[in-house]
This record gives sequence, structure tokens and C-alpha cells, in this order.
Amino acid sequence: MKPHAFQINRRRFVKTAAAITAATGVPGWFLELEEAHAAESRPAGPNDRPGIALVGCGGQGRGDCGGASQFADVLAVCDVDQSHAESAARQFTRDGRVPKIYNDFRKLMERDDIHAIINGTPDHWHTFVNMLAARTGKDIYTEKPLTLTIDEGKRLVKTVRDNKRIVQVGSQQRSDRNFRLACELTRNGRIGTLKHMIVGLPTGLVEGPFPELPVPAGLNWDYYVGQAPMVPYKGVNCHGNFRWWYGFSGGQMTDWGAHHNDIAQWGNGTERSGPVSIDGKSLTALIPGGYETAANYRIDCKYANGVTMTILDEHTVSDQNVVGGGKTTPNGVQFIGTDGWIFVARGNIQASSEELLRKPLPEGAVRLYQSNHHMGNFFESMRSRKDPICDVEIGHRSITVAHLGVISMRMNKPVQWNPDTEQFVGTHAREANQWLARDQRKPYDYSFIA
Repeated sequence: MKPHAFQINRRRFVKTAAAITAATGVPGWFLELEEAHAAESRPAGPNDRPGIALVGCGGQGRGDCGGASQFADVLAVCDVDQSHAESAARQFTRDGRVPKIYNDFRKLMERDDIHAIINGTPDHWHTFVNMLAARTGKDIYTEKPLTLTIDEGKRLVKTVRDNKRIVQVGSQQRSDRNFRLACELTRNGRIGTLKHMIVGLPTGLVEGPFPELPVPAGLNWDYYVGQAPMVPYKGVNCHGNFRWWYGFSGGQMTDWGAHHNDIAQWGNGTERSGPVSIDGKSLTALIPGGYETAANYRIDCKYANGVTMTILDEHTVSDQNVVGGGKTTPNGVQFIGTDGWIFVARGNIQASSEELLRKPLPEGAVRLYQSNHHMGNFFESMRSRKDPICDVEIGHRSITVAHLGVISMRMNKPVQWNPDTEQFVGTHAREANQWLARDQRKPYDYSFIA
């Protein structure tokens, strides 16, 4: 490289860094570290393109696969809705090569030329697809939330580790500089001793009741419902709206909660553990025959290190001072310590004092796993066989927090949790432990992927 080439790139970097700092609040010293890390990353070779398959061809799945197609060749797509599968096949046709369409993911798992699965299915199908992929020697990029139940997570972690597979959970905020900066500063005591965390999630929906509708041509509704109790097709309980029904998901608690609870755990240093007490309340009555998951809610948690956490929807009043001095909670994560606070959201980081962000961390400070591209990090891990930034256990522990909140809300009782044994303890333990797993409708139980 010519001497002046770096200078030109350096000037460009300084201008870019200044623009990023102005727009997001990310300090220049942190961007310098990112630049150094990017220079050390090993790029893929021109022939280093594994074969991949997309399972679950809705909008999120196709979006994920679009990112993955930068690094790999899409050989197959699978969906129980024929129109979704056909749309995906058209989207990922390259140079006349059309991905093969499947309507049963078990069939495509038999192919040796497919090295990784992109899992964009609804939440209640994540575990079955991921477990079979691991057993058949495939690496996995899976949408969050990782599981439908805590028991599924324990089973999946074991299956992935036993088969030595790479799993990247789609908690892409971990690959965002704002969130890593907030967690690094918190972990290094920049706000003093961490005392409390406020997690703001979107408010859910209160709508209904909904009539039964004819099942659209090309949709295998029995297969879509899968392990959940059979329910009539209503349109609003399929595809993008599945998350508002407890048979398929857990509402905003397991949707956005999978993202923000993950960041809270990262900043608290409990990403492979969890809280010890949870008190969840649904605050708004839902309409019979309508959406089932909580719309307004409050979850109070406590960790063994004494840190507390409150999870609120954006319309619920907080009893703590939140960002901007208001009482309602913006979508994001706020870390509150003895010496100040830091709030982080997508595209935004703020602090009680600008100095908390501007002052560089000293040498020897705790540095967290750095990824600047979530999908790229997955393919790097496929090559290196080292865990990605959001591995299977981290994804399991993060969604466990959300599952605990949902269980407490649905029981309408506070519960105590042992994160080491992953069992409820104390008062209400016997009742609560019955919620760790769900009955699975045959034939869509674990024998379906045996």
C-alpha cells in the first residue's frame, strides 16, 4: 500500500466517524477500536460459499436469507405455504439456478450439499427445525426467540453442543456498536455500581374477536399449527400475526423482549445465567376470542448480584426516572448506576452526562465480543468453528428471561428461579415448573424429528 493511501482512508474515516458521532452519540474513540478490529477480520475467499437452505419463507426469513446470500449459495427453500416458497425461490434464483422447493423441512435436511439452515419459521417451529439441523450436521442461523418454552431451550443447547454445531441467534443488536458500547461501559463501572435496569418494549395489541375463515389454497394449516393445540384459521393467527397467540408465541415479551432482555443480561454480566425472582403482571384485560398475549405489562426481576430490572411496555408508567425525565418508558434499555445512567436503543445512545460516553476506557478494561455484521459473524464462525456473538446458550438464557415473565403473568403470581438448575424454587414452584414445557400435539412432537 502506498504511504498516502492510508492517509486518504484515514481522512475519510475521521469524517465518517464524526458523522456517526453526531448522529448516534457513539464516541470517536470507540469507532477507532472498531476500525482496528475490521482491519484484522479475515475475508472469505471467492470459492468459500457454502450451500444454504431457507426454512420459513415469510418476510423475516427472506430478509435473513437475503443477507446470507452475500456469503453463500441458496440451494433450497421450504415453507408450508406454497406461495411463500415460490416467492422465495424466485427471489433467490441466481444465474438460472433455481432453489429447490420443499414443503417439509425434514426432506431438505437429508441433502449433504446444504451446510447451513436459515430458520425464519414462526416461534413454535424454531426448536424442531434447529434440532434436526444440528443432528444432520448443519449449522444454523435462527430467528429469535430461540424457543417456545424453557424446556425446549435446554434440549436444544444439549443437541447443538453434542453435535458440535454453530448456532447464531438473530439477536442482531449484539452486532450493533451502540449496544456493545453501552454494555462495555456498564460492565467497566462507568456509571458506578449498576443498580437497576429498565427495559422498554412496544405495547401489544387489544383486538378481536375474530371469525373463522377458509384456509387459503396452498397453505397446509395442520402443519403450520404443528405442536400447538389445533385452532381454526382466522387469518390474524397466521404469518406475521402469529406472535399474538400463546399457542405460537409469547407476544411482545418474547418478540422485542428477546432483543432487549438480551442486552440487559449482557450489560449485567448475566448472559449465561438469569434472574432469581420474577413478578409479572398483565395490566389490561383482553377481548375474549381476540388476541391472547399481554398488551400492557410490568415485569419486576431481581438478580443474585442485587441488580433489579423492570420490563415495561411503552404506555405503562414507570416508578423510576426514565430517559428525558418522563414516566413512560421508551423502546430500549436503560442502565442505572450509582454515578449516572446510560440509555441505548437502535440508532441512539444517551447518558446522564456526555462525559460518560466521551471518556475512553483505560487499557485493560473489560472488552466484549465484537461483531460488526451479525450475518457475517455467523459465516466467520462456520469457518473458524468458534462460537458466534449470540451462541445457542446465550440465546436460550436471553429468551428464558422473557419466558419467565410470561409464566409469572399467566400465573398472576410472583415466582423464584434457580438459574443454575433452571427450575422454579420456593413458593409456587410446583405449579410454576409445570409451565417449563407444553403438551405437543401429535404427530408434531419430538418424534416428528426422530
